[in-house]
Amino acid sequence: MVKAVAGRTVLRARVPDSVGHWYASFVVLARTEPLPATGRVLGVDWGVKEISTTTSDAHDLPHPQHGKKAEEKLCRYDRMMARRRPGKGQAASKGYREAKRWRAKTYQKMARQRQDTARKWAKKAVRDHDAIAVEDFRPKFLAKTHMARKAADAAIGATKQALLDMGRKHARDVRLVHPAHTTMDCGRCGARAKHALPLSERTYTCTACGLVSPRDKNSARVMLVRAGLNPAGDEGVRPPGAQLQEAA
Repeated sequence: MVKAVAGRTVLRARVPDSVGHWYASFVVLARTEPLPATGRVLGVDWGVKEISTTTSDAHDLPHPQHGKKAEEKLCRYDRMMARRRPGKGQAASKGYREAKRWRAKTYQKMARQRQDTARKWAKKAVRDHDAIAVEDFRPKFLAKTHMARKAADAAIGATKQALLDMGRKHARDVRLVHPAHTTMDCGRCGARAKHALPLSERTYTCTACGLVSPRDKNSARVMLVRAGLNPAGDEGVRPPGAQLQEAA
């Protein structure tokens, strides 16, 4: 690995990855590339059925299911490796090594697809909005539930990191919001439901103001309120004072 540290170039040996590819890594100063103001804000709620549900329908990110699409290939490679598995103390056969390499390539392709999907969505969200309120979601606990495989395929953590990196690069205001009770609060009046909604209930109904909204859409709006952003700026509506700020 090649690394620049305090004006010096540091060379470090690095073993190849599971596919046999070598990489050179360069550490350089990142330059901020500010984007023009839009006067719009966005609330983002993470999920499994849809990776991100936002206050703007045009910026929702459906689950691409890259892992599910590659499942048939992975199962075939696993069977090939099982049939060709060498005995203890024996060298692996050519067929076993090829199946292992194909399996590694498939996993690498899935990782790149997820990364590409996350970056493209993050760039679109950052380009179209001045400020973004994001649920500070920690998906680790999903690894102990029945949704573990689908959550891993959704790559929520990687998508969230891509949004933070893209916001930093283009000088956008990305605010992390604590996820507690975001599915229980009303995005219009702020009232909190007495009981947590089960996952099977996908419609949020507020008993205080009568709001009826898709559960995830309401949570995305709650993100805006908790982040101190004016919800009137979502869905392309300019928030109050935006014109004055641009004129200044």
